Amino acid sequence: MTTDPTPSPVTFRTARRDDLARVVELIADDAIAARRTGELGDEHLAAFAAIDADPNNELVVADVGGEVMGVMQLTFVPGISRRGATRLLVEAVRVDSRLRGQGIGRAMMAWAHERGRERGASLAQLTSDKAREDAHRFYRSLGYAQSHEGFKLPL
Repeated sequence: MTTDPTPSPVTFRTARRDDLARVVELIADDAIAARRTGELGDEHLAAFAAIDADPNNELVVADVGGEVMGVMQLTFVPGISRRGATRLLVEAVRVDSRLRGQGIGRAMMAWAHERGRERGASLAQLTSDKAREDAHRFYRSLGYAQSHEGFKLPL
């Protein structure tokens, strides 16, 4: 008999304004993201308000035993390509470093994929910093293919 390694219970819900400090903390919890994210400030409050007001964006938290232990942003992108397909863009996926490797990230992604299907998305996509080799292994284990090169330009 196998047991589920995911701590119980894990529930998913839309992030609330009072979760924002924890969300920023989770996103900034590594050297790569820390310098890009900073500490909770007015720009995070404005971004949260914009995400919360946009029906094509969802900031989702993973709650483990009453505590926010994971976060991800889901964006639904309608498009003309792929025969008018809607894409599920998954961004800012983070699990508390103390709980990594216990199945929470896998549960989060399964939930995101189901949410995408509910919203009519036919493709899930994400980007990951080239330095995040562990994350790349994780996404490949979920069936993601490294199919494109990404490009960014600061504006």
